[in-house]
Amino acid sequence: MMWVWKSKLVTGTFSDNRSGILAQETFDPDLLPHGKYYIAAPYVKYLESAGCRVVPVRLNLTNDEYEKIFYSINGILFPGGSSDVKTSAFAKVAKTFYNFALKAFDAGDYFPIWGTCLGMQLLTVLTAGKNLLINTETENIALPLNLTYAAEFSEMFQQFPSDVYRALSQEPLTGNFHHFSLSVKDFLQDEELRKFYSILSTNYDRKGVEFVSTMEGIRYPFYGVQWHPEVNRFQWQQRFAFPHSPNAVEVSYLLSDFFVNEARKNFHHFSNVKEEETALIYNYSPHYVPTSSYIEVYFF
Repeated sequence: MMWVWKSKLVTGTFSDNRSGILAQETFDPDLLPHGKYYIAAPYVKYLESAGCRVVPVRLNLTNDEYEKIFYSINGILFPGGSSDVKTSAFAKVAKTFYNFALKAFDAGDYFPIWGTCLGMQLLTVLTAGKNLLINTETENIALPLNLTYAAEFSEMFQQFPSDVYRALSQEPLTGNFHHFSLSVKDFLQDEELRKFYSILSTNYDRKGVEFVSTMEGIRYPFYGVQWHPEVNRFQWQQRFAFPHSPNAVEVSYLLSDFFVNEARKNFHHFSNVKEEETALIYNYSPHYVPTSSYIEVYFF
């Protein structure tokens, strides 16, 4: 069977799914007592809710071990957080998987990457080869998206019902919790970014700076959202602008379902059942951290 979407060509059949989530270093004072590395539980729930199993990708492995993981999982999510986009272990391991995915796709092996907030910022740094992020006032605010013409024909929004798609630009369905953004101006002035990604939406910060809020790869199956779709279903603190309307919940589900389906388009798998069972997130128990906005966090 063959799927063709614009410039993307995939050959194969839908397969079982195991998606990775990249861990990151612990800097938050609320999390530091519990472990050196972490993955926030809402990201795990976000992927599991769309029908996949999660493999935590730790930051203290060798390149050979990362390559083995790459060919054992079907996609990877770079989550939000506070790691340095150039020097952190999080950034360095993300670069390893980014390069693996580029090489694999060029050889006919479809491997999707999803970046949320910091994860999207990191994708822009990896593609541009430099950090173009600027400070913006975009912390704790829910916004509707300013959808571009490209959004209507995008892979990411292709399966959205028309009413939910319209609501994206009319209702504050996207929770923003970031201090840095990529401005539309800087995106358009960078040739590498223009060639690699389509801008699907923009937004303005509290001072009127226009930034890229949603993007997807033109050729490669790489997707980025500056906002947090996982919070719409899995985070609830009243002091945060977490959208919980029916449309917000539907947006969260549609995007997790989209990415998990993208990850079904390759045949990566573990060499045996025991190896797979050992790698899954089920081997870890989330910690209850009531002082954190995540509430539940996995530590490594």
